[in-house]
Amino acid sequence: MADLLGYKCPSCGAKIEFDSTSQQMKCPYCDSEFDVASLQAYDEVLNQQAAGEGEMNWDNDAGADWEPGEAEGMRVYKCQSCGGEVIADGSTAASQCPYCDAPVIMMGQLAGDLKPDFVIPFQLDKEAAKKSLMKHMEGKPLLPKVFKSQNHIDEIKGVYVPVWLYEADVDAQIQFKSTKVRRWSDSNYSYVETSYYNCYRAGQVGFEHVPVDGSEKMDDTLMESLEPFDFSKAVNFQTAYLSGYLADKYDIDAEASSVRATDRIRQGTRDSFRDTVKGYNTVEIENENINLQKGETHYALYPVWLLNTSWNDKKFVFAMNGQSGKFVGDLPADKMKAVLFFLIGAVVGGLIGWFINSENLLVPIIAALLAGGIVLGILWSQLKSVHKEDSARNYVKQDSFHLAQQNDRYLYKKTERTARQKSN
Repeated sequence: MADLLGYKCPSCGAKIEFDSTSQQMKCPYCDSEFDVASLQAYDEVLNQQAAGEGEMNWDNDAGADWEPGEAEGMRVYKCQSCGGEVIADGSTAASQCPYCDAPVIMMGQLAGDLKPDFVIPFQLDKEAAKKSLMKHMEGKPLLPKVFKSQNHIDEIKGVYVPVWLYEADVDAQIQFKSTKVRRWSDSNYSYVETSYYNCYRAGQVGFEHVPVDGSEKMDDTLMESLEPFDFSKAVNFQTAYLSGYLADKYDIDAEASSVRATDRIRQGTRDSFRDTVKGYNTVEIENENINLQKGETHYALYPVWLLNTSWNDKKFVFAMNGQSGKFVGDLPADKMKAVLFFLIGAVVGGLIGWFINSENLLVPIIAALLAGGIVLGILWSQLKSVHKEDSARNYVKQDSFHLAQQNDRYLYKKTERTARQKSN
């Protein structure tokens, strides 16, 4: 045992000792127990020096030059408020900016920018966007009653939003720290035993068509909330698809956008590997080595309906996926209704807590606060549909995920004991 004398407890960091009764290594401070083999294996895992993650060099040769005469008839319009530039055919009446609702003026002929590789054509019209807005406001108890009737639609515009699409293959090795929890009690104490495991996963996964918004004016979070778009319906770009619509000009290039793509692909890799760690109460990443390879980039236009509305001198922006019909946009809350629903939840929770333990007033009070908070949180979340999408898990290539190694190894356990409250 001499080689184990210098080991520290993985749970609290204190020096561990050999316990003759249990014939295991034991921490005298937190009572965690370890068998010798698992402790040695755990130490070997922690001492492994992960290979450095290489920098990803994206092939940003996306888009193409316009063919001679191909951009004829296309016009560029500039917003005098936000400076945004949109592209439209000569017959489109571009009177207002789709982003800030300010007037736009025609600048002249389109020139100089890259031509998109692909476009997903609009499959839903303006009327579908109007109907989706009304449906979006249904079934939300915290929404002010008058909002549905008084929310004025100022402008609805169909816009092709520029997006950079990224593809990459990933090699990854990830170590997860997982736990299994067991609870029991006797006449005097309640026990919680937590067993810790090291779960190692190594393998490959591929991603394709991971989109990143290439427009500075378009809210990135709003655009990500509209995902996913079905790329299988994309076609090679032709100017005819822009007829009657606006197309935003990209003002964030592929290289700058690749940072967001890399982050999303890394998170998508973590999620894919995390899904293989099953049967545990908790799972968290302890260390990882994620390497991206064969990065490619494409330039595309995705269809979005933007709805600018106003109510009580406030502006609201809603958006609909012009392909799938997914509708997003945050709604206002009625503060008086919020207080009412919190109180209703608190009363119900307090009664349940009183039924469970009427002798300790702290129990129904805590139950009331928790229940009120849960009810309010659920109803509040119904009003908030705009959110970041940090993971690219929706863009995993079919049949690309392969596990080369997987190993779940028991490390140690820790038991906590609390005295049970005895009734008089």
